[in-house]
Amino acid sequence: MPKYISLINYTDEGVKTFKDFAERLANARRGADELGVTLDAYYLTIGRFDAVVIIDAPDNRTAAKVALVNAANGRVRTETLVAFTEAETATLADELPA
Repeated sequence: MPKYISLINYTDEGVKTFKDFAERLANARRGADELGVTLDAYYLTIGRFDAVVIIDAPDNRTAAKVALVNAANGRVRTETLVAFTEAETATLADELPA
């Protein structure tokens, strides 16, 4: 299943309600599960982005749905990237012309 990396920035509302983080993450996991998506990892970060989430989704369309559902609450803005595993990257490299 394809992997996706979502770079997250919290809105002012997201920061104000951050104390409810555990409940919000549990809700996000349940919502993702309902769409056939697995939330692999969540990392709070310091820098340009406030958090990073790694998910497994069946396709781009479903990954986009997850991003839109999570952004619809007005607490986050996301930028989602398609990610290739080490094995997928090695295969891709092997397929390049000489």
